[in-house]
Amino acid sequence: MRKHYEPPRQSGLGQFLDSIFLLALVYVALFIPLILGLTGAGSTTVTPAEITWETLEQNVVMQAQWEKLGYTPETAAEMITTRFDYTIDPLMLLLTAAVILGYFVYLIRMSDKEYRDVISEKFDL
Repeated sequence: MRKHYEPPRQSGLGQFLDSIFLLALVYVALFIPLILGLTGAGSTTVTPAEITWETLEQNVVMQAQWEKLGYTPETAAEMITTRFDYTIDPLMLLLTAAVILGYFVYLIRMSDKEYRDVISEKFDL
């Protein structure tokens, strides 16, 4: 005769504490790159020698919108000419890929172990 499997019970307080812990882990995981300065290479600014709407490559419609917002070519120049630097560091890309791959390998191995433990507990194998 087989035993009926009863999964372990967790209290409401335990579930609440688990969710707070997971939320803290997500926050830390998202905040660590900021602390370590791994959030990108920054930006570049190339300002033309003479600042006009034409040298900033703004057409008539764009110029009108800037002026509606109260900007002149001189005050808008920094915003228009500042570009994000999307250079990818191959070493950091490989490191990130290795961490993600390692996490999934760990997740699959642990899931396999848990699955086998439940099966052996339920079916006495």
